[in-house]
This record gives sequence, C-alpha cells and structure tokens, in this order.
Amino acid sequence: MSSSNEILVRVEGVDKTFRRGSEEIHVLSDLSLAVSSGEFLALMGPSGSGKTTLLNLIGGLDRVTRGSVTVGSDRIDRMSDRQLAAWRTRNVGLVFQFYNLLPVLTAERNVELPLLLTHLSKAERRKHVEAALRIVGLSHRARHSPRTLSGGEQQRTGIARAIVTDPTLLLCDEPTGDLDRKSGDEILDLLHALNREQGKTIIMVTHDPHASARATRTVHLDKGQLYEEKPA
Repeated sequence: MSSSNEILVRVEGVDKTFRRGSEEIHVLSDLSLAVSSGEFLALMGPSGSGKTTLLNLIGGLDRVTRGSVTVGSDRIDRMSDRQLAAWRTRNVGLVFQFYNLLPVLTAERNVELPLLLTHLSKAERRKHVEAALRIVGLSHRARHSPRTLSGGEQQRTGIARAIVTDPTLLLCDEPTGDLDRKSGDEILDLLHALNREQGKTIIMVTHDPHASARATRTVHLDKGQLYEEKPA
C-alpha cells in the first residue's frame, strides 16, 4: 500500500435526495469523507443506509443534490455527462456483487469491454486483457464463457475487467456478497494484494465484518451520516 497521505477522494457537505412522486427521500445529509491515496476503505451500514448511493456518487454514476465530490484534482460534481463518462473510463474500476458479466462473451471479451471506449489498438487491448487476467489468476480460463466459471472465477473476471484500464480507484459493491466463505476469502485476498502490491485505492461496500476486517479503515453509514470505527 502507498505510504502517501495524499487525499485522493474528498466528499464535502454532500446531500443526496431522491423523489418518489411528491415525496422527498433524504438518503445522505451533509456527509463528508476523505480517502487517502493507497487506502483500502470498508464502508459498512444497514440495508438502505445509502452505502451504494455514496459509492455511486464517488464513481460519478450518480450526482449529488448538494455539496462536492473531488477525485484527485477533478471536481466530478461539476462535469457534464459526457465528461463524466470519459473520466470514469480513465479513473474508476467497478466491481459488483452479481458480477455483471455478459453471458454471450468469453471471460477475455468481458474484460476487454472497458478498453473499447479507449483509443488502444486491438493488439494493445489484447496485452492489457492478458495482463489483467494474469493478475487475477485466470489466464487459463480466458476463453471460457461465464456459465462455465464458478462464482469465484466470475468475480475474478469482474475484477480483471475493473483493473484492465489501470484505474486510479477501485469501487467494490458487496464483492463477496454472493460467494461462499472460501471463494469470498480468495476475492478478499486478491483485493488485499491489489491494494498492497499494486497500490490501488479501494472503497468497498460490505455488510460483513469478516470482509471489513481486511480493510485498512472502516467507516459506518447510518441515517445519512458517517461514523468512524475506532481501532480496538
């Protein structure tokens, strides 16, 4: 893990409100969070507390109602939709609970998908895909379809897809939530290695204390507010 204390993600005074008919639903309220470069942060909280909403705001998948979100030197809350899409391609890798793989594509083709939004040549894309699959230990399964892969292998493919563009930030939404303990531990080992050995900054939403224990810091979200978990 990077020893730098440089702040990579800064969320300041963020409110997020959704409308349901005439009703306003306040999900996040005056929330602030700073994440250092090279940190592995676990974000915990009860169902409906806004964990995924916060993750989506940091990843530029959703927009704040009020406040600011800065990643590196970029104020992403001020970007247009087109600017945000280009920014996400360069800076964010997303890992989902249910993998979100396209069943008609092989593992390597699923991993290649984010690169299709770049200017890389076919040969350059192939090199990036091979490197990502090698990092997650799936080179031997590159040409297999998702239905022939185990849950753990599907999630490894999802992680390879997330890192293939060498993003600044990995955002993981319940990455072990659909896996048994053994497969889940293997995924946590992989995320830990990406953090320690590759210096990736990771924010992981989880409800599982076993998973959060692998992070370098844990914060809890409840009723729109964050609470820092104090070291034992």
